[in-house]
Amino acid sequence: MSLERPKLFVVIPAAGVGRRFKADKPKQYQEIFGQTVLEITLDKLRALNADAMVIAINPKDQEFDSISSDDVVVVEGGEDRRSSVLSALSALEGDEQDLVLVHDAVRPCVRIEQMSALIEIASGDPVGGLLAVPVTDTLKRVAEGRVLQTEDRSTLWQAQTPQVFRMGLLKQALQNFSEATDEASAVEALGLQPRICLGRTDNIKITLEEDLTMARLILAGESM
Repeated sequence: MSLERPKLFVVIPAAGVGRRFKADKPKQYQEIFGQTVLEITLDKLRALNADAMVIAINPKDQEFDSISSDDVVVVEGGEDRRSSVLSALSALEGDEQDLVLVHDAVRPCVRIEQMSALIEIASGDPVGGLLAVPVTDTLKRVAEGRVLQTEDRSTLWQAQTPQVFRMGLLKQALQNFSEATDEASAVEALGLQPRICLGRTDNIKITLEEDLTMARLILAGESM
C-alpha cells in the first residue's frame, strides 16, 4: 500500500514595516516593472503548486488590498517574524509530517529551480533544510570601530529563504525558541541540524534602498 504524499504549504511572513528602508511605504510594496515586490514573490511561489499559501500581514497594513490574492489565506502577523509564522501555521489544516516552506516576502529574485531542489531535499530528510550560499568575503570581528580578528570563513554559509520543515517540528521549534531570527535557528535550538541546499547569490533580500536597484537588475536579467 502506497503512503499518501505529504502536503506542501507555503508561508510568507510580510508584517514588517521596513524601518531601515526609509520610504513612503513598506519595502514589499515598492514597485519593480509595474509590480510590487510582494506580487513578484507571490508569482514565484505560485509556481510550486502548493496545497495552500498563507501570508501574515501587519494589522495596520493599508496596501495589501490592492494585490490580487484570491488564492492566498491572509492572517494577522505579529511583532516579529516568529510570531507571524506561528500565526500563519495556526491557519493551516494539515498533518505534522506535511511540509511547510517559509519564504521572505522581500526575496523576489528566488529561482523556482532552487526552491524545487530544496523541497526535494527536505521531503527526504527527517529535519528539513534551507537555501544558503558559502560566505566568500573576508569577515572581521569588530568592537568599537576596530578589528579584533579575522574569522575563518571556511565553514560559514549565509542563510537565505525558502526554508522547509515538517509542520509539527516547525511549530514545536518556534514555540520553544522565542529568540528565533529564522526557522532554521529555531530548529537548531532543538539540537537538530538542518540540511543545506545550495542557493544563488542573487537571491537577495531587499532591506535597504540600494537592494531594490539590485533586484531590478537581477529580475531584468531573468527575462532576457
